[in-house]
Amino acid sequence: MISAQSIVALSSGRLPAGIAVIRISGPRSRFAIETIAGGMVKDRVATLRKFRATEGSVIDNGLVLFFPGPGSFTGEDVAEFHVHGGRAVSMKMLETIAGFDGVRHAEPGEFTRRAFLNGKLDLVETEALADLVNAETEAQRRFAVQNAEGAQSALYSSWRRRLIHARAMIEAEIDFADEDDVPGSVSDAVWSDVRAMIGEIGHHIDGFHAAEIIRDGYEVVILGAPNAGKSSLFNALARREAAIVTDEPGTTRDLLEVVLDLKGMRVRITDTAGLRAAPGKVEAIGIEKARAKARGADLLLLLEDMVDPVDAGLVPSDAQILKIGTKADLVGGQQLAGGPKDYDAVISTRDGTGLTDLLDDVARRAAAEIGRAGDILPSRLRHVELLDETKGFLTSALSGHGQELRAEELRLAADRLGRIVGAVDVEDLLDVIFSQFCIGK
Repeated sequence: MISAQSIVALSSGRLPAGIAVIRISGPRSRFAIETIAGGMVKDRVATLRKFRATEGSVIDNGLVLFFPGPGSFTGEDVAEFHVHGGRAVSMKMLETIAGFDGVRHAEPGEFTRRAFLNGKLDLVETEALADLVNAETEAQRRFAVQNAEGAQSALYSSWRRRLIHARAMIEAEIDFADEDDVPGSVSDAVWSDVRAMIGEIGHHIDGFHAAEIIRDGYEVVILGAPNAGKSSLFNALARREAAIVTDEPGTTRDLLEVVLDLKGMRVRITDTAGLRAAPGKVEAIGIEKARAKARGADLLLLLEDMVDPVDAGLVPSDAQILKIGTKADLVGGQQLAGGPKDYDAVISTRDGTGLTDLLDDVARRAAAEIGRAGDILPSRLRHVELLDETKGFLTSALSGHGQELRAEELRLAADRLGRIVGAVDVEDLLDVIFSQFCIGK
């Protein structure tokens, strides 16, 4: 689908910058080059030109490229003007191009939208491209690149092809059982494959939490009794005075969060109110927030003052727990309270003892949580919801009665998979049937 209108926008980063890239997509791209750059250039060859406004004044000197459709990002004719990245230069270029008839400023995401509508990307690849642009850690970048290159789409498409084939076999058995070239009984093989697919999809759905960790971060919550050293550890990890540290108990009332990049993974560290009995009204609210945060955490760091250990009580959570002994610098060579074997780690925020090892341990656990799920993960809640629906239809097809109704369940399941990538085509079913059976000859 080639749009009648062309769009233009600044496609590089925030101004000012060393270079600004002005991109135009649509049928007026060639006209923009001829008018502004004084004539056409070779396809896909960067050419140095002088850029002029419509009245003839020079705007800038820079590079211009032309990508003829459909061999471009959007599938349309695309031109790029590389100019010096000052605000005035960029704004003048945009003003000049948008002043041409049939050209307007692009809406957010409109270049990618045109790429999707023109079949250059599917929905999953489009979402992955957005993830790639927003990636802040190495793990996020790798995840986005894998999906942008089609790994996730290929998995969903393969499942969909298997379902279309299964439905074709069932419907062929129903309608054309008297044909010599239609297999007599394919039900056992079809339903065996459907049963296997339910397991594959279920395992894939289970990997969504790992995808959430990559995208949103591995959730680590610091817990402990008042004055156990929680805020001191939080400040040490944040490398700034983010939390108030005093000898007075209960100074932390609200949740404080810092985001770290540990070995290419996003890790969210949350400091919480000290856990104790009979707190004040405001402090009690903070403690309840701490317990609620703990229930959704991936890892709990349960801190205990080794000089004066205080039991923080039970914390309801399914998360892994690391028991951390704090204030190792004050203990010195003395026997650790409760014995060192009771702690998973011993730290001091004053002299840095154990902090590097603790962070390495957190990074290892985050990597293990991500790696446990497999290579290809569902990257959006939208995918999970449609996959759940797919699994439900397949389960109904297995347990249902009547081949016609079971075939309909397969159609609905394939439809949900098609919605994930944005490719629902009823002709696919006919293609399978006609390619495998001599129907209608």
